[in-house]
Amino acid sequence: MTTQDILARNRVILTHFDSYSTALVFPRWESRSLLWPEALPESASPMPAPAPADIGPEYSGDAVKQAVVERCGLNPAELVQVGEFNHWAQTDAGPVRIHLLRFTTTDAPKAAIEALGGVFKPISELRGSAMSELVLLREVFNLIIAAGGGRA
Repeated sequence: MTTQDILARNRVILTHFDSYSTALVFPRWESRSLLWPEALPESASPMPAPAPADIGPEYSGDAVKQAVVERCGLNPAELVQVGEFNHWAQTDAGPVRIHLLRFTTTDAPKAAIEALGGVFKPISELRGSAMSELVLLREVFNLIIAAGGGRA
């Protein structure tokens, strides 16, 4: 399976949590989407997660992380895939899994994200984004803050 095939079946939310300032930030991309590499189609609707045995390798967190690292030139040692985040959407082209990748660096990698066409912003500055994406970010917020910050 190619990187392009993997990215067509998955979306990624990137985030950074600064445990010192308790700042949780997310990139907003040039397209105004909060999902990488692109927003979900307007026709997408939430769906329950398939049984683990029914999830193909193209949806695995490790495969998606590797695809993002390859496409974006990010350091894999500075990203963790948060397996507790498990959201799916049904689209006309089939199921799409939404993954959460968290940067583990001391500071948010602003320059790397800007080079990809994004800007880190706190959730409070992301008004005007698609409501479906904001709902996902709220889930991320709840997951990371409930886990004590950097542990999720």
